[in-house]
Amino acid sequence: MLSALLAPLICTCLAVPVQAQSYDQVVQAEILPGWRNSDGSHMAAIRITLNPGWKTYWRAPGDAGIPPQLDFRGSHNLAGFDVNWPTPEVFSQNGMRSIGYTEELVLPVRITPKSAGKPVRLKAALDIGVCRDICVPQQLTVKAELPSQGKRDARIAAAIADRPLSANEAGVRRVTCRLSPTQNGIKLTAKIEMPSAGGGEVAVIEAANPEIWVAEGTSKRQGNALLAETELMHVDGASFIVDRSTLRFTVLGANHAVDINGCTG
Repeated sequence: MLSALLAPLICTCLAVPVQAQSYDQVVQAEILPGWRNSDGSHMAAIRITLNPGWKTYWRAPGDAGIPPQLDFRGSHNLAGFDVNWPTPEVFSQNGMRSIGYTEELVLPVRITPKSAGKPVRLKAALDIGVCRDICVPQQLTVKAELPSQGKRDARIAAAIADRPLSANEAGVRRVTCRLSPTQNGIKLTAKIEMPSAGGGEVAVIEAANPEIWVAEGTSKRQGNALLAETELMHVDGASFIVDRSTLRFTVLGANHAVDINGCTG
């Protein structure tokens, strides 16, 4: 894998959002300051733009992708945050599957301030991969002071709306999982009883434990259910236990995506 190929462009002035771009100008990033919600939380976003033909990756990028990492250390008046990933696309890359976004990603971030009613000084370090013919890790640092009020931003609102449906919204009836040992880990077979999401559905399975690697799986429609199969392995080869309730399933279809949490035995 290639090493990081850019130096962040950092400005000490926080009166306006600080933008960053790669040395070769392939990717740029900025913070959209957003607005303060009635419950005291603040909705902002990180906007990533790429040159034509380039793409970046979703939180579960597939075997051909580079997992994105976000680091908010160095922010002020920040008690917590929740990243809202918009629905991604599925790509075929050198015979492998990858999942991500082309040319632009507006990534909403719901922020909980430590002190309500006061501005938040947000600093985000991004460690992402971008790809066209080759994949290149990139590092970007952006800053902005988020206003204690702020105006609603249509770009952020559109990205929030472009989310996967919940299990209830999509009419998911039941999700069951069967586990069986393999030579290197555990085979997982999931049966997701739900109406079709359209076209060739892709089921992405994520484990809550970051030390458990989930292989690229297969999925096929069987009547009113989608069957998904994959293998789970510990990154260090150690033994592990799978908690079915913490597994996350995202079904990506031609019509919509569905976000499902947990399965039963």
